Amino acid sequence: MFNKVILVGNLTRDIELRYSQSGMGIANTAIATSRKYTSNGEKKEEVCFVDITFFARSAEIANQYLRKGSKILVEGRLNFDQWVDQNGQKRSKHSVVVETMQMLDSKGDNQGGNNYNAAPQQPQNQAPTQQQQQQSYGQPQQQQQSQQPYQQPARQMPSSNEVPVIDIDEDEIPF
Repeated sequence: MFNKVILVGNLTRDIELRYSQSGMGIANTAIATSRKYTSNGEKKEEVCFVDITFFARSAEIANQYLRKGSKILVEGRLNFDQWVDQNGQKRSKHSVVVETMQMLDSKGDNQGGNNYNAAPQQPQNQAPTQQQQQQSYGQPQQQQQSQQPYQQPARQMPSSNEVPVIDIDEDEIPF
């Protein structure tokens, strides 16, 4: 069996980051992709909205660098979610669990307020929870002894060696 999805599009909302009880980051958002085609001589565009989920370190990176409107390429697997709503109705949807991503906006394209060198915002005068202090692989960081507000160290953009570069021209995409 093979379950692989590749999507290129723009984020429809800001990242929603939370942490599991073990301290692993989980980030949720959605991506809008489009397909241009001609029907009866008329040019049309079809837009598809897909929920996506990042885990562990990629969730933290997505939260730090991506905003609503950010252009991104994601590669992952299709996931089928099922639940029962408040009215007792069975509900379901497909979503994508992201395994790799490529940020396609350049630093100069900061339309959505992307600031790739900014550290994640931490509310002033509020100590982080122990879950927030844990690293993505579950080992706790050393506890701070002072009562000063927590400040997260600045993070660097992943090096180009870590993330594969895919040169895509939107006009060349067949959908």
